Amino acid sequence: MATIFAKADFPWWIAGGYAIDLAVGHELRPHGDLDVLVLRHDQARVRDLLADWDLYVADPPGQGKLRPWRPGEVLQPPLHDIWCRRTPQAPWSVQLMLDEAEGTQWVSRRDPEVRRPVDQIGRTSETGIPYLAPEVQLFYKAKATRDKDEIDFEAVLPRLEVSQRVWLADAIKVIALDHPWLRRLLPVSRT
Repeated sequence: MATIFAKADFPWWIAGGYAIDLAVGHELRPHGDLDVLVLRHDQARVRDLLADWDLYVADPPGQGKLRPWRPGEVLQPPLHDIWCRRTPQAPWSVQLMLDEAEGTQWVSRRDPEVRRPVDQIGRTSETGIPYLAPEVQLFYKAKATRDKDEIDFEAVLPRLEVSQRVWLADAIKVIALDHPWLRRLLPVSRT
């Protein structure tokens, strides 16, 4: 996907478990697919980039129903998840996620109170692959943690700088005041 997206004239980031792998510098666990995040206002350009792929949108989100993403169709919130495969016979291999932005600010689709400058939501690997900053990715994983999310949190936690921990804790507090990660992110005086 990095080769395909290298042609993109818009920002994009590897997300999900692979973003955590890129942050720690090695693969932590097996992955079922690859997640890629783009901003909603760039969806037409990403649709063009993947024009020869088989693309389906989760509609409605989170209910296990997919429908074709038609060329020229503009996806509006709450639609944000696109399942991608190279051909109709191939397995699903990429989950494309649309996220919101207002001007130069990334706005979380989970809660618009959680924001950050777009130029601060990502990092770049040593090989030049853009990926979602670990604190932003962990924010998304914090909604409903699974075993794999706990593995990712444990691996990244020692690598987070104080500013990253503070941002993540503040973001998690918006969606879950009693989240168990909060006690581990900050000294007792901040929680």
